[in-house]
Amino acid sequence: FTAAGGSGNPTAGFQKVHLADGDFQVQSPYNVPESQRFQYRDGVRTFWVHRNDKPFNTATHTNPRSEVRLRGHDYSSGVWQFEGYGYVPSGTSGVSVMQIHNEEGAAHSTVLMLHVYDGVLRFYSGAAVEPDIYDRWFRLNVMHDVGASTVAVYVDGEHKFSTSVTPSESYYFKFGVYMQHHDQSSCMESRWTNVTLYTKH
Repeated sequence: FTAAGGSGNPTAGFQKVHLADGDFQVQSPYNVPESQRFQYRDGVRTFWVHRNDKPFNTATHTNPRSEVRLRGHDYSSGVWQFEGYGYVPSGTSGVSVMQIHNEEGAAHSTVLMLHVYDGVLRFYSGAAVEPDIYDRWFRLNVMHDVGASTVAVYVDGEHKFSTSVTPSESYYFKFGVYMQHHDQSSCMESRWTNVTLYTKH
């Protein structure tokens, strides 16, 4: 499986982290069966959510989501990297498709979110990371250097974005669809395959 584009290898020098099936914890709206918002078939995880869906449990007031939380691999030091091949169908807007989440109860929930608005992949609602994301498979690499408090984003092997982030106690990765606060489409979808974690200390 390959995506078109650059030939760079952001994972050079990193060690692959073993991910078991149980590490992919699905969070989806509590009022509908998971199978109506998440599908895992032929190695591809497909997530979708509707604008008027419920949160993933009754205790939270967060926006609707259908996401995987990678569990068992929370980290607090070293350099960590998420790699996945993503696909966002045209029409999906106002949604986070990947995030680096802080520990529960942190002052800020995340250090990185990648949002999609009208075909543009953005760092939160700000800087454009990739201008044309719709209807194609792209290779996404997100690198987090905990000691330096920096994140870097690569699309199809090419460095697209870096910034400093506010440090937190510990972190974990999420991907899928998590509705944001403006410009949402009525339905939001993303697909992911070959999701891998890498680290170096």
